[in-house]
Amino acid sequence: MSAGAGGGPRRLVVVRHAKSAWPEGVADHERPLAARGRRDAPAAGRALAEAGCLPDLAVCSTAVRARRTWELACAQWDSPPPVRHEPRLYAADVPEVLEVVRETPDEIGTLLLVGHNPGLRELVLDLAGEGLDDTLERVRVKFPTAAIAVLHWDGPTWRDLAPGTALLTEVTVARGAR
Repeated sequence: MSAGAGGGPRRLVVVRHAKSAWPEGVADHERPLAARGRRDAPAAGRALAEAGCLPDLAVCSTAVRARRTWELACAQWDSPPPVRHEPRLYAADVPEVLEVVRETPDEIGTLLLVGHNPGLRELVLDLAGEGLDDTLERVRVKFPTAAIAVLHWDGPTWRDLAPGTALLTEVTVARGAR
């Protein structure tokens, strides 16, 4: 799904990294995925493909667990999009994440973010003016690892994305086979 430079429907897909391990002596930024995360990340990629939510561009935190989530998820697709590894997404709050989103080129119709809580959960709640069914309440309660939120927004440019202007249409938690 692509939008032209003149605007049109846009989609922001927000993915929290899959479950990470907590090895002793490893810095938080360098934490790897746990076994469950290595199962759930490919499931997230399959869920995105099945939902027709493949992005035109991905922006991923530089943390090891986020990068590995991205690698395992996009390996499920025939043709992964370009990815930009963005250090500002690590430990980012809503204004920092929104700044990254607003830098998206206007020709991008679907942008996928891979990052961390609490910033991603708060971003989804901040941007969603409304949600379908119980989607907003589900995010308010919990945005667990390997969670996917899909926001639709009809704006002229990514720079114009503002709090309360998007519709939260889907929330999925990807889980791989145990």
